[in-house]
Amino acid sequence: MNILILGGTIFLGRHIVESALARGHKITLFNRGQHGTDLFPPETHPTVEKLTGDRDGNLDTLRNRQWDAVIDPSGYIPRLVTDSAQLLADAVEQYIFISSISVYSDMSPGIDENFAVGKLEDETVEDVTGETYGPLKALCEQAAEAAMPGRVCNVRAGLIVGPHDPTDRFTYWPHRIARGGSILAPDSPNVPTQFIHARDLADWIIHMAETKQVGTYNATGPADPLTMGEFFDVCKRVTENDPDLTWASEEFLLENEVGPFVEMPLWVPTAVTGMNQADCAKAITTGLTFRPLTDTIRDTWSWSQTRPDNMPWRAGLAPEREFKLLEKWAGQ
Repeated sequence: MNILILGGTIFLGRHIVESALARGHKITLFNRGQHGTDLFPPETHPTVEKLTGDRDGNLDTLRNRQWDAVIDPSGYIPRLVTDSAQLLADAVEQYIFISSISVYSDMSPGIDENFAVGKLEDETVEDVTGETYGPLKALCEQAAEAAMPGRVCNVRAGLIVGPHDPTDRFTYWPHRIARGGSILAPDSPNVPTQFIHARDLADWIIHMAETKQVGTYNATGPADPLTMGEFFDVCKRVTENDPDLTWASEEFLLENEVGPFVEMPLWVPTAVTGMNQADCAKAITTGLTFRPLTDTIRDTWSWSQTRPDNMPWRAGLAPEREFKLLEKWAGQ
């Protein structure tokens, strides 16, 4: 296949490129050329073409071309998705849009693709925040479908993890477990969690392009329910460390403004626990598979150890804040 990727150099995008190349496909990358310029050089990747442009007003290098499919992991603003989808409507057979579990307005356990999505009072808003991110992604899905009816595959991904993750929302935990000492853990060992290795998601996305699947799919994992306690146990085995875990209640975490998913990665409060209990049966029936949790943790931890020691962490509790929270929990 000849596949166009809008982006392709940051995290999931680069994994999609690697998966496609491993399966013998030709790739065209369209981006601003600001990140990952050293990736996929022509001398080692002759089947990768690089086009420079900007989704916001400079799509000219995409004109008068043909591809079998386009994969869009970089769409956040409906107006820009509309522009790209309309321009490509006669140039591709299929539009694969990488959306998010966050589109849903109801975060009850068991979310499936039929649940209602969030809405914005002002649909012209383009400021991506924690409140607007999900509804904007839902509008992006609708924009792609309006431009290419019946030819869109919407991938509602959960938390994507693995090497090259720029958010640290998973990477923090193997690193923290390996560092040892007393660790503040969220609420209870029985709290559910969900995430998907970027390489598993990328492989499935390419499979969906190869088989020309359309429609909407939740895509997160693992295949069976996973708890934070089970996750920490595997982290301990992989890092060969057994630190002390202090499970602080949800009430305590919220009272002390511990940020879900950011300061306390993988954890969300009970009110939105459905975000970590999405139903992915539809995607699994089309071929979505998951590598062992041990591999996901080892891949991520090994990659994290190649980063500079002074690189700031973008998620997780700072050591001083964690220490103070542990003291406060112990004293109450």
